[in-house]
Amino acid sequence: MSDARDPILEAVGLGKRHGDGEGAVQALDAVDLAVLPRELVAIMGPSGCGKSTLLSLLGGLDVPSAGTVRIDGVSLADLDDDARTLLRRRRLGFVFQFFNLLPTFSARENVALPLLLDGVAEAEAHRRAQAELERVGLAARAEHLPSQLSGGEQQRTAIARALVFQPALLLADEPTGNLDSRSSQQILELLRGVVDEQGTTVVLVTHDEQTGARADRLVRMLDGRITSDRRAGEGER
Repeated sequence: MSDARDPILEAVGLGKRHGDGEGAVQALDAVDLAVLPRELVAIMGPSGCGKSTLLSLLGGLDVPSAGTVRIDGVSLADLDDDARTLLRRRRLGFVFQFFNLLPTFSARENVALPLLLDGVAEAEAHRRAQAELERVGLAARAEHLPSQLSGGEQQRTAIARALVFQPALLLADEPTGNLDSRSSQQILELLRGVVDEQGTTVVLVTHDEQTGARADRLVRMLDGRITSDRRAGEGER
């Protein structure tokens, strides 16, 4: 069992190169990042700076060209495809800008789906899905299809789906990028509560300074590198 002071997520010398020869693009270059349990870390930077690439590598959705990613001290490179898939399903939650909900499934069915894929009995999966929808304030909307939900409600459904396994780590790529200001604030408050009340670690990519200001740490990137990493209340360094 790892110590509470040990990083739950760690990247060491992480790099990602697309293509070969003169046309190759270095999307990520020698990135080091350590995230402690119960932190909300915001990664910010201009479009194309590598922040979404970094998040994909941290979550094992892509394979680095160099360096290592460790989750709870376990290197993703040491796991085969099946073990990585199992880790992503049970230990990580993912939230994306465009929700990625199945359009013909109700909110509850969307949230229950990861449990059903993992072999959980249907009745238990739907019970747990309903509990997560209640946690995000959508219990009364459980039978609605995504098309019957507002953008903010769809994103809350996606967050409920990401949390249905009670993962230790939640990775979110521009979770408020497709929402109006009111819905964005609701999602931000929800993610802040996930950290403060449930003890889940959250790493999110955002272009929104207000979202960054609510994080425990703000990591800024430029041209595939981390240019600053500061805690709340600290100056840039």
